[in-house]
Amino acid sequence: MKILVINCGSSSLKYQLIDMENENVLAKGLCERIGIEGSKLTHKPAGKDVLEKAEAMPDHQVAVKLVLDALQDATYGVISNVNEISAIGHRVLHAGKYYSDSIIVNEDVKRVIRECFDLGPLHNPANLIGIEACEAAMPGIPNVAVFDTAFHQTMPEKAYMYAIPYEYYEKYSIRRYGFHGTSHRFVSKRTIEVAKLDPNNSKVIVCHLGNGGSISAVVNGKCVDTSMGLTPLEGLIMGTRSGDLDPAVVQYIANKEGKDVNEVINILNKKSGILGISGISSDFRDVQKAQKEGNHRANVAIDAFVYRVAKYIGAYAAAMNGVDAITFTAGVGENDAAIRKEVCSYLGYLGVTVNEEANKIRGEEVEISAADSKVKVFAIPTNEELAIARETRDLI
Repeated sequence: MKILVINCGSSSLKYQLIDMENENVLAKGLCERIGIEGSKLTHKPAGKDVLEKAEAMPDHQVAVKLVLDALQDATYGVISNVNEISAIGHRVLHAGKYYSDSIIVNEDVKRVIRECFDLGPLHNPANLIGIEACEAAMPGIPNVAVFDTAFHQTMPEKAYMYAIPYEYYEKYSIRRYGFHGTSHRFVSKRTIEVAKLDPNNSKVIVCHLGNGGSISAVVNGKCVDTSMGLTPLEGLIMGTRSGDLDPAVVQYIANKEGKDVNEVINILNKKSGILGISGISSDFRDVQKAQKEGNHRANVAIDAFVYRVAKYIGAYAAAMNGVDAITFTAGVGENDAAIRKEVCSYLGYLGVTVNEEANKIRGEEVEISAADSKVKVFAIPTNEELAIARETRDLI
């Protein structure tokens, strides 16, 4: 069985074709600048040369056709016919309160994705465009929506309710939803496996740390709390997102700067976080380089980020009344030994100790806690595409 995994952005389309017999990636690639001058396809087939193709892509339907052509190409292809593809799995950002699991796409699923445009204005429209483009290009092949919010739908009311007038929840479904759900599901499950925990008696904290970051508390494989909220803006300090702050800051900046709410929210999403504090970059590597060179604001940015991560771990250990394992994943979590070490330095009260040698790894699945650590600590690479492919396979 071969599953095509699609992740559509407003002007991009990432894809992987995965052979589910052995979970090998047969090909992967990216369509860039869809609907913009300078469109380009980069196609990477396993064991073959990379294909780079500059070709106009006025819309996602054309991009999907180019992907299918590349997959079937005589030189760069990995399948002889599109009918070798059993299903298409789509990453979809927001399902609101409607779906708590992945689902085969039908008209009602598309209606829900459309109704959640307001909750995911940058992602949901593009996700729906991708689904409809695949339906047009590959009629009869099932499409599956794998929602970023689905894994977090097991949160209890006490975790997802905001303390605002209840009518806003009833009228507009304003509540905590959480994101990075596919990653949190994949990594929490893998943590239980490698830590040899009882799946029915386990407490895991997953730290998905990248340019966007979130933390989840997972009891017996089910999410009970997560740091992102109605949108991905809440929670940790991120590359360009502010994370948690006093809501009155929005009004205060708007009044002082003569801006409207939308402009301030844009600032909190795109000009804040590590970039906002440091004034250097949203890339942790650039800011850490400046930190080592003695830049005070760079040091504050990294310290504040580490502090916020450690605070959330502490909060979730309390929420679960204990923790068996803590796992770092995503770009920063998988690759940055210094960040992992600094976060763990706050966790002595949990009995966490780090194996300095093991912690030197980058992008590998390793236990980084020392033998005497009372809580196991891991670095585990996430694989959202494989997680989507597995969900798709299981459904069809």
